[in-house]
Amino acid sequence: MNRSEVFYDNLIQYFETNYINLGLTLLFLIVGFLIANFVEQRVRVRLVKKSPNHITATFISQIISFAIKTIVVLIALYLLGLDSFTNKVLAGAGLLTFVIGFALKDIGENFLAGIVLAFKSPFRLDDLIEVNGIIGHVKDISIRETLVKTPDGKDVFLPNSIIIKNPLFNYTLDGFLRYEFVVGIAYENSPIKAFEIIKKTLSKVEGVLKGEKKPSISIDDLATNTINLKVRFWIDTYKSTKRSVHESVRSEVMDQVVTALISEGFSLPASIIELKNYDSSKSLKIDFKKEEIKNSN
Repeated sequence: MNRSEVFYDNLIQYFETNYINLGLTLLFLIVGFLIANFVEQRVRVRLVKKSPNHITATFISQIISFAIKTIVVLIALYLLGLDSFTNKVLAGAGLLTFVIGFALKDIGENFLAGIVLAFKSPFRLDDLIEVNGIIGHVKDISIRETLVKTPDGKDVFLPNSIIIKNPLFNYTLDGFLRYEFVVGIAYENSPIKAFEIIKKTLSKVEGVLKGEKKPSISIDDLATNTINLKVRFWIDTYKSTKRSVHESVRSEVMDQVVTALISEGFSLPASIIELKNYDSSKSLKIDFKKEEIKNSN
């Protein structure tokens, strides 16, 4: 008999003599994992009711479930008669942790980063965040990664360590988000009058905050062709965490401002092209085509 045949004979003999113990151990493992999942769900539900941040509740429940499953596996090994192996595992836990931590440095780093994120709570579920150039809504956090859904529908799994190591922009944490844009008027127009028109227009747009977070308009730059006005306004992100809603408010504001300025006789000039003739001996011919403009009024 070769070694493989001896091994298989011993394995078959072990199953024949210990099939009852193996069955009970397997049943214990299944029940133990079911209990761990049940406890995870119950703990999460209880913590969600007490904690405003669902992410913290989810992470703590996952840690508890992981601990219960680890205990169940160790007990199962003991029931199989591998108590000496279990004791060695427990005795060498410190060394094993060091080896695993060194070999799986990134996993350990993400795990610790997840703990920091869960208890520090820099964001909540559905918050709009930006990390490392990625913008999206927080959908879930696990021991290793955070799930972010981008505005175009992509699911991005960000390692927790990336969130810890890079600047985190939370656009919806305090409930306020400011947008701004620049509109250029001609030099013959009055900026002060434009301020009044823009403020009046913004006061009528639904979604733009008033009062302490009221809009502001200022002269941003004296450009070559235009006086550039910077318009700033705030929206309430607690009413909606969807970026599409915020963008629609911004688009409506810009449309209403441009429409109001044009209706009041303001000119919004485009770029002016200057043509120079450096050869004075040759004439520069320019043909202007006059187009008929029909007035519908």
